[in-house]
Amino acid sequence: MSARSSFRGSKFRHVFGKPASREQSFDGLPITRSVHDTHCCAVNPAFIAVVTECSGGGAFLVLPINHTGRVDPLHPRVCGHRAQVLDVKWNPFDDHCIASCSEDCTVKVWDIPVSGVQQDLTWATKTLMGHSRRVAVIEWHPTAENLLLSSAYDYKVLLWDLSQPGSVLRCPVRVVMMPLLYRCPSEALLLSVAFSRDGSALAIASKDRRIRILDPRMGKILQVSSRGPHRASKVLFISDKMLLSTGYSPWNQRQIVLWDPEDLSEPMYEEDLDGAAGVLFPFYDPDTNMLYLAGKGDGNIRYYELSAEKPYLRFVTEFRSLLPQRGLGVMPKRGLNVKACEVYRFYRLICVKDLVEPLSMIVPRKEVDLYPLTAGNQAAMTAQEWLKGVNRGPVLMSLKPGTRVCNPYPELVPERGLNRQPSPHWIHMEPDLTIQLKIILKMFRKGSFLSCECDFLLTALLCCAQAFYEEQLSYQDLKFSHEVSDLSGWTVDETFLPLWPYCCTPHCCEPTERPPPNTESELLQAFYKQQEEIRELRERLNQKEERISQLEIEIKVTRNNMRARF
Repeated sequence: MSARSSFRGSKFRHVFGKPASREQSFDGLPITRSVHDTHCCAVNPAFIAVVTECSGGGAFLVLPINHTGRVDPLHPRVCGHRAQVLDVKWNPFDDHCIASCSEDCTVKVWDIPVSGVQQDLTWATKTLMGHSRRVAVIEWHPTAENLLLSSAYDYKVLLWDLSQPGSVLRCPVRVVMMPLLYRCPSEALLLSVAFSRDGSALAIASKDRRIRILDPRMGKILQVSSRGPHRASKVLFISDKMLLSTGYSPWNQRQIVLWDPEDLSEPMYEEDLDGAAGVLFPFYDPDTNMLYLAGKGDGNIRYYELSAEKPYLRFVTEFRSLLPQRGLGVMPKRGLNVKACEVYRFYRLICVKDLVEPLSMIVPRKEVDLYPLTAGNQAAMTAQEWLKGVNRGPVLMSLKPGTRVCNPYPELVPERGLNRQPSPHWIHMEPDLTIQLKIILKMFRKGSFLSCECDFLLTALLCCAQAFYEEQLSYQDLKFSHEVSDLSGWTVDETFLPLWPYCCTPHCCEPTERPPPNTESELLQAFYKQQEEIRELRERLNQKEERISQLEIEIKVTRNNMRARF
């Protein structure tokens, strides 16, 4: 009774969803129609990124968070991928850094200028080339900077250290999971991944619909759920003592299940929701203990309140809309409107209207404890500290204006320009560029154009373009140092041995991963080997008639033998 009475006295029982108007939404976005079960949207206090439909490659839009209203169809995009983009994630410690994964087998990390994307961005700061099939899942480490996890359909789960020098990285710092000899395990094909609050544990939901708890440093499996009736598709850490998963029951009912991370043999709590087919996306707010469930293709979002004691989960209410959502982005707590009593904010992707609609969760009263200390945008440690075994929780911040919380951890050397300012050249050139464009239009209308004026205006435009390019290069220099990372104590993983058996998978024939030839002799050897293979294939092709006749004779002999036996 005490648990239920605490629920009844909750200050969140009157929370409601307030959708933004059409003018305060992002209208005219060609949202992707991909069937991949990702959010396809990422938000931070500065920008919003949305994966879009694109022909001849993959692209996504990056817009300033206040750039609402009708979006120009010719707005510049981030279009460096050669195939469809599957998901995007903002760096939690850098509002101008975003990672994207694609069907072109790569993960790219981009630096977004302070003024936004002013022209098509095709040059990535970092390109991660360690997968041989499409990359489906990416996730940033919650407390250590420059650590990114990626999972692909080649059954590899890799952890990358982005502080390493070079614009192209081929060797990850950790191989969390990998396929065994002559085997493609379904547990290595991830559907969902979630770090614990301090990043010391990793929860995954795999293709075999089971849940596993891993040590992300060593790749060791700590806990595995039983082959029960629950088929998990998404997983989420609630706390160190509770894990949540969404999936389906044996009767194809959508289901939410609570687990004990230290014992996954039996669930702590199960609840069936409905019989819809869309995947349930769980979102948890650790500051308010509120759980939000939004289904792909649904128009509603359910709110629950969680407790560490039974009955654990209590339904509060739900937001309903006639417009179905393709995916959702979530604004970090530091980007909320505290004065309006906003405790959570979604960005719903509505494909039928080409609309991204902000949805604010409002508590209709002011309470001091509505906004406790929350995770900020400062990393608790470096990637090398975490790789050596250090565990730290997130650095907390206060949402009250003018309040500063002391950092309990040693201050890190700034490698990123969080307080970036636009380039001085760009500031001075931008007004001149506007005036010069007006002059060009007037001259075109009058039909009077002198060669000297053309040269002057073209020179000014080239200076503006050069200043913009130098600005993007300066961001990379500010963000990534060129010092070699200290990887003492790191031993070479078996994954990098030359006997990595990708060419022996039972259902497909993947090419063996080898570095390209560097010298002229190696290139000639590769060329002669390829010519020999082509010659052998031509010989087989010329002998196809003889081989077909041999097989027909063998079939006739086999049939005669079978008839003789029966």
